[in-house]
Amino acid sequence: MAELDGETIYVDGGAPGDVVSLNMQGARPRIVAVHEPSPHRVEPPCPQAGQCGGCTLQHVSDGFVAEWKREQVISALAHRGIEAEVMPTLTVPPRSRRRATFAARRSNAGVVIGFHEKASSHIVDVSPCLLVKPALIEGLPALAQLLEPGLTRRGEARVSVTTSTNGLDVAVEMPGKTLDRALLSHLSEAGRAAGLARLTWNNEPVAEWRPPVIEFDGLACVPPAGGFLQAVAQAEDALRARVIQAVTSRKRVRRVVDLFSGCGAFTLPLARLAKVDAFDSDAAAIAALDKATRHLQGLKPIRADKRDLFRRPVFAMDLKDYDVAVIDPPRAGGLAQCEQLAKSKVPVVAGVSCNPATFARDARVLIDGGYRLGAVTPVDQFRWSPHVELVAVFERP
Repeated sequence: MAELDGETIYVDGGAPGDVVSLNMQGARPRIVAVHEPSPHRVEPPCPQAGQCGGCTLQHVSDGFVAEWKREQVISALAHRGIEAEVMPTLTVPPRSRRRATFAARRSNAGVVIGFHEKASSHIVDVSPCLLVKPALIEGLPALAQLLEPGLTRRGEARVSVTTSTNGLDVAVEMPGKTLDRALLSHLSEAGRAAGLARLTWNNEPVAEWRPPVIEFDGLACVPPAGGFLQAVAQAEDALRARVIQAVTSRKRVRRVVDLFSGCGAFTLPLARLAKVDAFDSDAAAIAALDKATRHLQGLKPIRADKRDLFRRPVFAMDLKDYDVAVIDPPRAGGLAQCEQLAKSKVPVVAGVSCNPATFARDARVLIDGGYRLGAVTPVDQFRWSPHVELVAVFERP
């Protein structure tokens, strides 16, 4: 961001303190020369950084990014009139993302699979990549061969790939290409040869050669194909550790409610400590959680219910028996549910969020309902991007 003739302009690839020359043509100004580099500017570690759209912040130092993301959280809270201790950002290591969504298209030279170029539909080769686990990149050549008969030169496929304990879990979305018998036969043979764990095509199962197990603090679950998971296991561990600390810091916790539970990243480990009721609108995620609970030993009872918490939040009167509530909504936040929590007498609320703005909005509701906000911890699991996760705990005095 810069000022020119009193007007604010946005400069892609700039750093605070840069002195640059700009090309003002096009939708956004473009840097053509850096005359005096910012003290925060660094040489991007990836050779694709100037072209690939997967990363936008490789040109500034890790320390700057961590503090900038912390400031995002502080600013969002301040916008709602909230002062809180915001801890230093926890940053995950490179090559740690266990899931990614690639674009794939058929061309005269074969199948191109990778990330989009910045502000373009052109697909960039992502080998090597500093974002994702090496297993994801190593699997792309086999996926290109697998996809070829199902792709066209006009359409583009979204290929979601997740590393599991038993191999890659692949979900393909290719509009307009149905899973006919010939394609099913090819995908089944190619998927087996590639050593995949599971493959789906436009939400239709092709085959599951081995269950694509994900472990939540050592507890096994098979998530639904294409279902939500935290992108980085280390980030999930950090978020979960703070949530569990909120439980273990209480003298006695008998029951916990997990709101927007997904397939159990918090639910399953929490069940080592207390009975847990889990709610989520995703029927497949709830089914996966329910199945996991039936195969795991040594846990306290878990009840998993499908419920749209935006339209039908768990009401305050129904929260009266819980000692701790955990809430991890999507980017839109959980306003309706937080309004009910604010009316409840639940002693502790552990909040996880991927959007500082909606977290701050919901936090304002809880604070106005009598909760005190403790320290907020930002977690940078999306390296070299503007996104930031966070976790915090609210307590009643």
